[in-house]
Amino acid sequence: MDQIRLSDLVRAELTKIRTLPATWIALAITLTANAVLGLLAATDVVRVTGQDGQVAIAQLGTVMLAPVYAFIAVPVFAAGGEYRGGQLRVSLAAMPDRNRFFTAKLLASSGVAVLAAVVTVLPGHLLQYVAGGGPGAGGAVGGFFATVAAYSMLALVGYGFAVIARTVVTPLAVLFILPVLVSPMLGGILPGVVRLLPHEAALSFLGMPTSPALAMGRATGLLVVVTWALLFVGTAWAVTARRDS
Repeated sequence: MDQIRLSDLVRAELTKIRTLPATWIALAITLTANAVLGLLAATDVVRVTGQDGQVAIAQLGTVMLAPVYAFIAVPVFAAGGEYRGGQLRVSLAAMPDRNRFFTAKLLASSGVAVLAAVVTVLPGHLLQYVAGGGPGAGGAVGGFFATVAAYSMLALVGYGFAVIARTVVTPLAVLFILPVLVSPMLGGILPGVVRLLPHEAALSFLGMPTSPALAMGRATGLLVVVTWALLFVGTAWAVTARRDS
């Protein structure tokens, strides 16, 4: 069993991800939401009333990034699904080397996340660019790749969180509650803390911070969200090697 090639393990993990209904449901929701938001941002037919008057959808970072919270269900189910019905014991029986097991799962999940981010993000950016509601060609390309990077990093946060929590429910609930409830409630009280949360760091990296008080430089935002991804993935690797059986 120890002679199983890493490529075979990755292929097996890809099969698991591909056959999960949650994968396709999450991707369909993400693709549709991004396309709708891209069209609304381009045409500017919907505006939201805020403290500063009417605000365009394209200027609301939390709204424009919202589809990612459906997207992260893909890596969360890929990781957390192992803990339902004793599947993890079966997987570890087939591959006792836990480091290789985790590596294969991480490669498969991260690869799927990057590819899926490209597919689900592209239509919204194209609609916004073609309809004339977005930046020029250079800015559109840069914004597209930045969004793909943000999706990929948040996907890794979700993946690691699911392994640590050994469930799909907690990561999805917490990562959704943070931008919806925690940031609005604590943003004015503890801006120095809130701006470091994964979603707020991602918004700063994309140049769409929730508010000036929560804004960081784009490079700083990227560094913070990458740090979160590494922290969660590293912790997940450690608990896989030492805790799970």
